[in-house]
Amino acid sequence: MTLLLPILLGLLAFLIGGLYLLQGFRQRQPGEPPLDKGLIPWLGHGLEYRKDKMKFLERMRQKHGNVFTVQLGGYFITFLMDPFLFGAFVTESRERLDFNKYAIQLVHQLFGYKSSGNERQMITKSSHNHLMGPGLEMLTLSMMTNLQSLLLKNVVPSSVQNTWIEDNLYNYSYNIIFRAGYLSLFGNVSHQSEGSLEKDKEKDISESEALYYKFCKFDRFIPNFAFGGLKREKKREAETARAFFWNALSIQKLKTRDNVSKWVCDVHQAIMDMGINESMVDRLMLVLLWVSQANTGPTAFWLLLVIMKHPEAMADVKGEVDKVLKESGQKVLHGGPLIDLTCEMLKKMPILDSAVDETLRLTATPTLIRAVNQDMTLNMADGCKCVVRKGDRLALFPYMVVQTDPEIHPDPHSFKYDRFLNPDGSKKTDFYKAGKKVKYYNMPWGAGVSMCPGRFFANNELKQFIFLTLVYFEIELKNPHDEVPDTDLNRKGFGVNHPLKDMPFRYRPRF
Repeated sequence: MTLLLPILLGLLAFLIGGLYLLQGFRQRQPGEPPLDKGLIPWLGHGLEYRKDKMKFLERMRQKHGNVFTVQLGGYFITFLMDPFLFGAFVTESRERLDFNKYAIQLVHQLFGYKSSGNERQMITKSSHNHLMGPGLEMLTLSMMTNLQSLLLKNVVPSSVQNTWIEDNLYNYSYNIIFRAGYLSLFGNVSHQSEGSLEKDKEKDISESEALYYKFCKFDRFIPNFAFGGLKREKKREAETARAFFWNALSIQKLKTRDNVSKWVCDVHQAIMDMGINESMVDRLMLVLLWVSQANTGPTAFWLLLVIMKHPEAMADVKGEVDKVLKESGQKVLHGGPLIDLTCEMLKKMPILDSAVDETLRLTATPTLIRAVNQDMTLNMADGCKCVVRKGDRLALFPYMVVQTDPEIHPDPHSFKYDRFLNPDGSKKTDFYKAGKKVKYYNMPWGAGVSMCPGRFFANNELKQFIFLTLVYFEIELKNPHDEVPDTDLNRKGFGVNHPLKDMPFRYRPRF
């Protein structure tokens, strides 16, 4: 007994110390939001949150109200479920709320890139230079050329042009827009490698298609990289898929390509000038590919699908597309010149703009997170104050709080292509809750310092894809009465939803 007592006391001390390190003894302090740690030390509610974020967050909101702190995988995260609190989150200084700290960790988990902590400002500056303004016009021109090359590669001679071509809509949309985006950003096969322009194009088409399927395989592991939990065999498969892109997008490979975008070249040169190891630069190229292309393809699928599901939307969008084409003095002719779709033409389509915004409202589900660097006090809508601790994290889930709030957006789960249009055709920006104007009524691109710097390029990609598809083809669902597919719950919080199944459709040339 005398020997057993010290052992038991030692185990007890070890247990208490472990619980202390895991913050098992944390208690809610005066002024802090309700605290819900869950039953499992350190992990907290992590498993339930990962299984179904929306269901979990709604349960917490019903239990605790619009502001609450939960433990998720070692972190205490305070969720703000009131749109009138978003301003403090978005505009607070970096000294108090830091996006970089969270982003650096996430980028390492997903892409294997170890940040020095100084790259974000450089990448943001480069994105502003090349994904907006004059730089955006050059990239849009490149995207237009690559999109048309891929869209028209299966067009048959005019004698059999009435033949329908069948495909699956998700794969078709994602395939085309990913490959066109990849070629526009990361360049084409060198004109010296194959000996002729036609062979160069053929190699671009075949290589980009193989890369697309590799990318889809890698992208399926993104939630697992973020949360962990992969079994050994799957983990090895995931790491192999990621390593493939480190090699495929390596600096040595890019040096052999023509027409690499100024954005990619600028980031590459700036990061090399910072003295970053070349192997890390290769990994950063994967970050650029994923952030630029991972959400555009799924969005293009949802946008085409809901337009086809709503004949009035299809008629109005198609009418706008034909009107803009006619006003530009162009006409689609078999064997004729390709359409010159300019940025100015893209700016003249408010109906399509509204349809894009509405599609993103319904399908974009990002989680916005900041690290809390200092104890801070939030002013609540009801006049009360709420204290958030240093070392915690603050989070928004706009899809639940604003994008599908029935008071802000009536009938929120229905697609209304003109929801973001005023009666005079101008963009609608006035939305209200409880009689008060809501500033952040749709947040598919994030907000503040974490707002996507490539949103203008992504928006142009989507509009170009829809414009060219409707100009060149008649399209229809093979089974028009099929229900819109459910979404993959694992993708909630990582951008645009993915469907659980594809939708068969068919298309044929209009000319």
